[in-house]
Amino acid sequence: MAEAISPIIRQVTIENKDIGSLSIDYHLEDVEDCLIYDRHGVSFPFKKLYRDRKSVIMFVRNFLCYSCKEYVEDLSKIPKEALEDAAIRLVVIGQAAHHHIEPFCLLTGYPYEIYVDPERIIYQKLGMKREEKCTDSAQPSPHVKSGVFMGQVKSIWRAMTSPAFDFQGDLHQQGGAIIAGPGSQVHFSHSDMNRLDHMPINWLLQLAGVQQTLDFSDKPTIIHV
Repeated sequence: MAEAISPIIRQVTIENKDIGSLSIDYHLEDVEDCLIYDRHGVSFPFKKLYRDRKSVIMFVRNFLCYSCKEYVEDLSKIPKEALEDAAIRLVVIGQAAHHHIEPFCLLTGYPYEIYVDPERIIYQKLGMKREEKCTDSAQPSPHVKSGVFMGQVKSIWRAMTSPAFDFQGDLHQQGGAIIAGPGSQVHFSHSDMNRLDHMPINWLLQLAGVQQTLDFSDKPTIIHV
């Protein structure tokens, strides 16, 4: 009988040195005056998001991407009080037209700030590529619940049933995350290697100064009495 092999357990904390291996250098001076758009099509410079306070900014691949949808659904579970206590703002940036923001928020239940960079200017200047570096992630996102096949079917169905058959931007656009501000200081940055390579939300929140750890699993809570 083969010898049993113990599972590998890896604890991720802000002291973990592996964080550096997942980061790249973002220079906000290159993008501070680039325009982003709100759900009404009103534009303002990107620097407004982080100029006066620390911000956690997520760049999602595509509003139709099933993994991005499920990731943002978990972002919607973050209590407002947790963000207020840490004095941070939570922002999602997409690359679709602005009129896709409202339906995406209704679909995911996301209640915080969300804007778009429809020409992907900020994405490109920050070095996010139009590619996936590998198809399988060594550490798949804990926030993605759907398998690849069913997830892609759901994405295609959402595109087909939208008012205009619309893939809402470049399906191959790389996403990422940064923690920035106040000012132009970047505290942490990450580019997704593929559609499953999201930064765990608890990790990002911890790096930004949020004290509590949140449970994003779909498993029912067990109360011991």
